[in-house]
Amino acid sequence: MSALSVHADPAAPLSVFLVEDDPVVRHGSEQALALADLPVQSFADAESALNALVVAPSARSVGVVISDVRLPGRDGLSLMTELRQRDPDLPVILVTGHGDVAMAVEAMREGAYDFIEKPFSSDRLVDSARRALDKRALILENRRLKERLADQDNHPLAGLIGQSPAMQQVRRLLEAVAPTDVDVLINGETGAGKEVVARALHAASGRKGPFVALNCGALPESVFESEIFGHEAGAFTGAGKRRIGKIEFAQGGTLFLDEIESMPLALQVKLLRVLQERVVERLGGNTLFPVDCRVVAASKADLKAESDAGRFRADLYYRLNVVTLDLAPLRERREDIPLLMAHFCRQAAQRYGRPVPAPSPEQLARWQAYDWPGNVRELKNIADRVVLGLETPLPAAAAPHAMTAAAAPALPPAAPGESLAARLDAVEKACIEAALKECGGQVARAAERLQLPKKTLYDKLHRHGIDPERFRS
Repeated sequence: MSALSVHADPAAPLSVFLVEDDPVVRHGSEQALALADLPVQSFADAESALNALVVAPSARSVGVVISDVRLPGRDGLSLMTELRQRDPDLPVILVTGHGDVAMAVEAMREGAYDFIEKPFSSDRLVDSARRALDKRALILENRRLKERLADQDNHPLAGLIGQSPAMQQVRRLLEAVAPTDVDVLINGETGAGKEVVARALHAASGRKGPFVALNCGALPESVFESEIFGHEAGAFTGAGKRRIGKIEFAQGGTLFLDEIESMPLALQVKLLRVLQERVVERLGGNTLFPVDCRVVAASKADLKAESDAGRFRADLYYRLNVVTLDLAPLRERREDIPLLMAHFCRQAAQRYGRPVPAPSPEQLARWQAYDWPGNVRELKNIADRVVLGLETPLPAAAAPHAMTAAAAPALPPAAPGESLAARLDAVEKACIEAALKECGGQVARAAERLQLPKKTLYDKLHRHGIDPERFRS
């Protein structure tokens, strides 16, 4: 989940969010904080505070949340848990009048910044709030420094690894549509990286709101409507409090609907209305709320075929099908495998505190020949196991025209200090030369053997300085 303060205004003073249902205590606490020159916003229940935190612009300047434990509806512990899920660094101070030592210990273990027992003095409240605000200010300053460094070093689309024609086309399309508000449909197999592409689109869009992801296939139909559209108090049995749905939560940002083919047909009508009119109506309510969010839908199924078969609404399909991005499976862009493996191995080595391994020729030949039914997700898991020294043999799923094991190049040991990327580059050159030798220097046959488009192979021949005539028989 995205942090509540990612877009915090450095010039805005950090404020205290006070959640207290007792009006006398709330008023007294407000006065104490205000007299100490600490900006404060107060709420009578957790839901009101959450709505302000995730929807209102005031979320950008939140510094600390002070909440009573005993609240109507959602209690203070539950509020703290949700806040820390959204931003683990947000200080939360809990207040109780019950002197529950066990509760205090548990709250501190779960990450509460401080625990105050009623009755408390104004000095105790102000001191705890001021220390929490100082800590928050340091955290936000560190975040801003990291963001500035990241902005200097990384393009929003830098996370899309690969130089294959398919990936170049993805980048061109994202660069073209990112600044617009148009909704996007991403088609691709499981594990191909649909959410990675959606996040890159959001990052390149410049939208200030959050990226909100929802897997339509993971929600029971009974809670789906409430989860995406929200509900009013009393909308159904158990709906004691108003709930903000994912569409409203994505205000100003991007709503990513994965596996949209799994969305119940009855709710597809409501989503179509949101897309057409840009308003949302909560379950059990009569008020229309304007929404400003880009919708990015993803499907592993052919939605046209699904709509023809009556399993997906045709009108919703055509509404989503304005800008379509087809994400190629990994087996159709094998030239990206070395770059992806190098990238994921570097990440895994940093995560596990291990050295970046130099793959053997046999490993590289297997990776290039394997069909990767789990796509990039499967490759990333293999990279983790390689770094940990736990790699297991891949299933024998080589492509029909892949290079035979006998033709795999024999490579010298890696040079001292040679990077994984350089090693993979050398292996790619050796594989191409071996294929040309096996095919008598015929580029078309070698491209078929390597499962590469001819243009891509010619580009690689030029980049590696390989002359096919050397291999003519």
